[in-house]
Amino acid sequence: MNMRMRNWITAIAVFLLTTRGLYPCTGITLTSRDGGIVVARTVEWALNDAQHNQLLIVPRNKSFAGQTPEGYNGKKWQGKYGFVTLTAYGQPYGPDGLNEEGLYVGVYYLPDFAEYAEYDSRLADRSLSVGDLMQWMLSSFKSVDEVLANLGSVVVVNVDNKEFGGAALPFHFKIVDSFGNSRVIEIVNKGEVKIYEPYIGVITNSPTYDWHLINQRNYLNLSTNPNSPLKLDNYELKPIGGGSGLMGLPGDFTPPSRFVRAAAFTASCRPLETAQEAVYESFMILDNFNIPLGAQVPADHMPSDIVSATQVTSASDLKNRVYYYHTMWNRQIRKIELNAIDFARVKEQMVDDDAAKTNAVKDVTPRMVPEKK
Repeated sequence: MNMRMRNWITAIAVFLLTTRGLYPCTGITLTSRDGGIVVARTVEWALNDAQHNQLLIVPRNKSFAGQTPEGYNGKKWQGKYGFVTLTAYGQPYGPDGLNEEGLYVGVYYLPDFAEYAEYDSRLADRSLSVGDLMQWMLSSFKSVDEVLANLGSVVVVNVDNKEFGGAALPFHFKIVDSFGNSRVIEIVNKGEVKIYEPYIGVITNSPTYDWHLINQRNYLNLSTNPNSPLKLDNYELKPIGGGSGLMGLPGDFTPPSRFVRAAAFTASCRPLETAQEAVYESFMILDNFNIPLGAQVPADHMPSDIVSATQVTSASDLKNRVYYYHTMWNRQIRKIELNAIDFARVKEQMVDDDAAKTNAVKDVTPRMVPEKK
């Protein structure tokens, strides 16, 4: 590779890193025959350690104050429900969360398309930041229908939060409840709210959700059935190995390709008997979306404090109210059982199980026991 080509590739990589390559997350939903609903996702952040591995436990009846460009003078409310949420940079919100009633809220990066309302001080008592919106939904509602019925009562405004790693916060949302209802919420065109029913539970990043739905039509040929042998003159051509029906499935890490890939794996998911089984299957499917750090960041811009662009993978069991996750530091699956928490009495606290930043490895090497003489 000549120097000009290398410099060109590096320039493109830096552009992607500083614009759309920051937060390329992938989300899916699986169901099981026992009524289980499992919402799972990867969390990527290629700038530095965003501390996504830390989880915040939030009690019931917490008093909240929404943030605006003028400070914490926005919407005020008292939470009805306790919840657990991943965090970012120590902020009280992050990639996703689950409340005690089984409502899931996940945020996904939507750069160049998300556009919140311009702040109007006359509407301060209705205004909040995008992070506040996540906390408002988790603390106030137990169903998607309740969220949608109340969404028009708030105004999401852009707040420049330097504490969030200095990055912009153009997000869209996927919300799911224990009744099986789900929606994607996007705020575009300076505050216009658009609602979509998720396509088999899949979500990624930019462009907007309607674009991804149209793009799915380019992949109608995909199938789990193997291609049929083809005979040409004296030659009979057969598929090489399994999976030939998915030839053409995009394998890169762009949002459109990940959307198509996630839809294909969700649609072809084996029958799942229990919610627990769906949790395990969701982690296996999302292994296909782990992004090695070097695939996302050019070598001369490699951060020194992370080992993977995929920092966390989570799975929320809405039926049984259990939040599962593993991290870039430790791929052992851990869980928080919300039903075991007394949210009326629990203190707000941060849970960090990655203090050692070491993967759990079990040694099963057969050892010879010295013979007794």
